[in-house]
Amino acid sequence: MEPSKVQSEGGLNVTLTIRLLMHGKEVGSIIGKKGETVKKMREESGARINISEGNCPERIVTITGPTDAIFKAFAMIAYKFEEDIINSMSNSPATSKPPVTLRLVVPASQCGSLIGKGGSKIKEMRESTGAQVQVAGDMLPNSTERAVTISGTPEAIIQCVKQICVVMLESPPKGATIPYRPKPASTPVIFSGGQAYTIQGQYAIPHPDLYCPSNPQQLTKLHQLAMQQTPFTPLGQTTPAFPGLDASPPASTHELTIPNDLIGCIIGRQGTKINEIRQMSGAQIKIANAMEGSSERQITITGTPANISLAQYLINARLTSEVTGMGTL
Repeated sequence: MEPSKVQSEGGLNVTLTIRLLMHGKEVGSIIGKKGETVKKMREESGARINISEGNCPERIVTITGPTDAIFKAFAMIAYKFEEDIINSMSNSPATSKPPVTLRLVVPASQCGSLIGKGGSKIKEMRESTGAQVQVAGDMLPNSTERAVTISGTPEAIIQCVKQICVVMLESPPKGATIPYRPKPASTPVIFSGGQAYTIQGQYAIPHPDLYCPSNPQQLTKLHQLAMQQTPFTPLGQTTPAFPGLDASPPASTHELTIPNDLIGCIIGRQGTKINEIRQMSGAQIKIANAMEGSSERQITITGTPANISLAQYLINARLTSEVTGMGTL
């Protein structure tokens, strides 16, 4: 963030670089069909907008230009995200509109100035803009940068970004900054019935080369989680199930009960999560209606043993992330 001064008629006008951290879905929204949205943003704002390459769940979007161009680009991104929120709500019963959220990536050496003595600066920013601002306590992996999350209405976010830019210009980073680079997506692997599956898009694909008991180092945390979370023994079935083969074992049924207050995280808004689990596992999943006086709901999973194990694992993973507070991700 080495600001090079640009002569301007009054006011703040220097060249700045701001980095944003986005999920793949958000990046897709910014790029638009055939890159039309980002092209329009570049043309109308006059800012340079670069998006990091790679098959990563997270991408870095870099916005460079004179401050007024940056603010225009930011405004366009914030309004685009708001439009996405409105579109996703148009067919949902939710009445309150969730705020727009943007994540900036800021050198840790500048975060102290953003927070201010005893939190005074960040408090002032929150109060004067109406946006929520949070500076992450830890640095992003393998970098000296922290995530700064801003959420609120697009107008509040734009005001907040303006104030953050002023602070960053007044106190440049100290020392070398190691920029955060998102890691490529390591394909999650799920074990079921002696068979390894990788998730590709919406589907679980059998993966023949991955399961190697003689090399336990290959088991990542996720694999271990999968091993712990699928204690399912197929009923009278000892052969591993390979979906797609004619000799696939007959369908069986498995039932589990889930507390009422956690059922929402499995169903998702308008059934999005449960449909995802159905598609990925290939199993049929029925959720019984709430029984009067009961604090639990019955879930019936039907399919091959492999489908059932996979569905169970995905349901368990949702529950785990909800209970550990990661359900928002």
